[in-house]
Amino acid sequence: MTVSVKQMEEARHALATPLFADLAGDARVSFEFFPPKTEKMEGTLWQSVQTLSPLGPRFVSVTYGAGGTTRERTHATVARIARDTAIPAAAHLTCVAATRDEIDAVADAYWQAGVRHIVALRGDSPVPGEKFQSPVGGYANAVELVEGLRKLHPFEISVSAYPECHPDSVDAAADIDNLKRKLDAGATRAITQFFHEAETFFRFRDAASKAGVSAEIVPGIMPIMNFGAVQRMSAMCGTVVPPWMGTLFEGLDDHPAARQLVSATIAAELCRRLYAGGVRDFHFYTLNRAELSYAICHLLGIRAKAPVAAAQAA
Repeated sequence: MTVSVKQMEEARHALATPLFADLAGDARVSFEFFPPKTEKMEGTLWQSVQTLSPLGPRFVSVTYGAGGTTRERTHATVARIARDTAIPAAAHLTCVAATRDEIDAVADAYWQAGVRHIVALRGDSPVPGEKFQSPVGGYANAVELVEGLRKLHPFEISVSAYPECHPDSVDAAADIDNLKRKLDAGATRAITQFFHEAETFFRFRDAASKAGVSAEIVPGIMPIMNFGAVQRMSAMCGTVVPPWMGTLFEGLDDHPAARQLVSATIAAELCRRLYAGGVRDFHFYTLNRAELSYAICHLLGIRAKAPVAAAQAA
């Protein structure tokens, strides 16, 4: 019997050690949430926080709506996490639709509330499709925002990075140069936009290192709740959706449970490939749902720890 090369390759996969059999459980994780709009959504958010908290995340972050539309809800959510849990809380802060004095006041309020970590972003235009315009008297970009935060308090500061280039950047080299300026201004680390293939991250990490970036770059992982929604988000931020992904989700629109299993499999394999390439830190965009992120963390060898009360952790 003649065995084809493809059959030999399939046999190699079948006989190989299971992908997640030999993980040491040494990965570290963080999670991103968005501020709830309704009482029901607030319940879902806090259930997710309680589910993921035992995994011992490095921090959890809370997003900030375009044009400052969620400013108060973001502050309330972050302050509650800082007050009622033992998890370090990080607040997103943008340059959009506010003066420097207004942004500095928000940052100072976070400091007074016990928040020591800011995710500093330029932000997008509050008008969809329009280019970002720095408000009069405001911070022009994330570099200036990082510099301003450094003058206020000794915050831990995370900034964004774009493995497939920010849509507003001239090219990839200019984008990496902008990342380097943010880090040189005092940022602690970079967290990437979500991407769909491990090689995308590795190419970006190598290019950033070659350009002199030595700070930690944490991959952002987006478990797919809804493939159509991820396609739209990917198109807006210039993220390539590989054809094989569409094939895997085809026919699952009316099968949410099956879709969730497929989503967990895809995201877990992405994380395993990143782990094999030396990545030990992962940032999950949870969309305020815990199930997929928890399952992936479990596959990475991360196990729940004994809960610690906020008062004991202080």
